[in-house]
Amino acid sequence: MNKIRLQVALAKIGIASRRKSALIIQSNRIRVNGKPVNQKGFHVDISKDKITLDGKVLFKERGKHYYVLNKPTGIVSTSSDERQRPSVVDYVRNLGVRLYPVGRLDQNTTGLIILTNDGDLTYRLTHPKFGIERVYEVKVKGAMRDKDMQRLKSGIVVEGKTTQVEKIVFKKKRGANTRLLITLSEGRKREVREIFNAIGYPVLKLKRVAYGPLVLGGLKEGMFRPLAKFEVIRLKRCVGLHETR
Repeated sequence: MNKIRLQVALAKIGIASRRKSALIIQSNRIRVNGKPVNQKGFHVDISKDKITLDGKVLFKERGKHYYVLNKPTGIVSTSSDERQRPSVVDYVRNLGVRLYPVGRLDQNTTGLIILTNDGDLTYRLTHPKFGIERVYEVKVKGAMRDKDMQRLKSGIVVEGKTTQVEKIVFKKKRGANTRLLITLSEGRKREVREIFNAIGYPVLKLKRVAYGPLVLGGLKEGMFRPLAKFEVIRLKRCVGLHETR
């Protein structure tokens, strides 16, 4: 795996945002392979380098572990939170292994989130160049018109960046609301909410139901389970990795 900047690596495994990760690095709290690092431009390989934060090892557990959680609303999807809000990692703290979320869901979004200590897989599942599809159930305010659905497919520009919806499946209209199933191949912060706001349909409810080949299925909100071996194999194959366990 190509090396990436240290603050990007910390953000990828959910320690903090890139900006806050840079501050953590500059505060002399990080060591890489035993050596102190305080340069935010320092490059690491999270699948090979031993990275510690305040003496705690990141992504160097014995063996790889893979879980899926149906995140409830009101829960943050970072490993730590300066405001001490409940986090997705709180659900798996008693497993005896330190796990990290793959990507993020905003606090009010529910649904599928992967928790693992496999740094290489995390990097590939979250990097835009691999184009891993995410599927969301969306409930928006307003009776959406066909021409607005076409606008989503053509691409919506938000803050200078274009987001194109790969697939849209209309589910139903009820009163003044519309329910949709959409597929994206990026994972920018608040991306789904922003593109619908941009075309005049505020999001009322948002749930991620698939991440690459992994499907949430009937897992109840607030519950988690280990991935079956075939699910791990499929996840790895979709990003060009091979299962070695």
